[in-house]
Amino acid sequence: MIRDRGRIKWTSMMLPEHVKVLRDWAKEDTYEKRIELDEQQLDEFNEILAEAMEYSKTLTITHYADHRHQLLIGNIHYFDELQQKLHIVDRFDQPHQLYLKDIVDVRFS
Repeated sequence: MIRDRGRIKWTSMMLPEHVKVLRDWAKEDTYEKRIELDEQQLDEFNEILAEAMEYSKTLTITHYADHRHQLLIGNIHYFDELQQKLHIVDRFDQPHQLYLKDIVDVRFS
């Protein structure tokens, strides 16, 4: 009976540099692609953000960071027009800064 040990039998013949490249390659396979938005969606986000700032409503924001889409729930503290950043305070009173170009989806909570 042949007992195949899979990847274990090959790692003894590989250099550490090769193993590192294979691990990095496997990690890159899990990266998510950034969602491209059209102009209609951007206008809708603009209206939602303006209403949330005016009435201090809680938002659920999906943004792209570190090759993944992440979720953030909080209130907009202020908007920096010069750097195009939103300063947001989440439910645990932690400050966050998001670039407008990284925002993928905005909804009221």
